[in-house]
Amino acid sequence: MNWLLLIIAGLFEVAFAFCLGKVKETSGLITKLWFGGFMLCLFVSMFLLIKASKSLPIGTAYAVWTGIGAVGTVLIGIFYFNEPATFWRIFFISTLIISIIGLKFVAN
Repeated sequence: MNWLLLIIAGLFEVAFAFCLGKVKETSGLITKLWFGGFMLCLFVSMFLLIKASKSLPIGTAYAVWTGIGAVGTVLIGIFYFNEPATFWRIFFISTLIISIIGLKFVAN
């Protein structure tokens, strides 16, 4: 169950990064709404990380949480913000995914 909470927390980290990207692109009231979404996603992500880390090792939980956030944010950048999808970016994101999976298998 705590692994599921951790994955959801990582997805909310991706969501707050997406909201941050939209804040950068917008102005006026829309910016404030995206900022509100950013704050909500940040709160939920941190809350779930705290819940998951009560039974998982903090080093593993934090690494997996940031890894999910990093991979998801790069993918959001490529698909929604037209960032480049170069060979090296994809290569290093792939190694990060492999490392996240490895951490799950070696955690108690």
